[in-house]
Amino acid sequence: MKVCITSQGTTPDSGVEERFGRAPYFIIMDTDTGSFEAVENPYAAGAGGVGPKAAQLVIDHKAGALISGMLGGNAKAVLDAAGVVQYTCKPGVGVRDAFEALKNNTLQRVA
Repeated sequence: MKVCITSQGTTPDSGVEERFGRAPYFIIMDTDTGSFEAVENPYAAGAGGVGPKAAQLVIDHKAGALISGMLGGNAKAVLDAAGVVQYTCKPGVGVRDAFEALKNNTLQRVA
């Protein structure tokens, strides 16, 4: 499964970005292979409505799960409609650590 993690940088060694729609990057990691792809978020500096646009970007990259800090209601609705499961992690966590926590089933699922 592909997992999208909001990121402050372009590698799994980067920190998780707390703001979903304003995340500079999304790291797409594969639970089967451990491979990753860094995707720049073109909506990060947008004036408004960035959450649903960023959510569509996640969907377009075929992610089945999302890990982020905060997630707005409009973005959540788009992800819910596409069946993308959302998880939250504590501030200060690295992308790789968040990915491992998901694999170990220790992240909190967003209700």
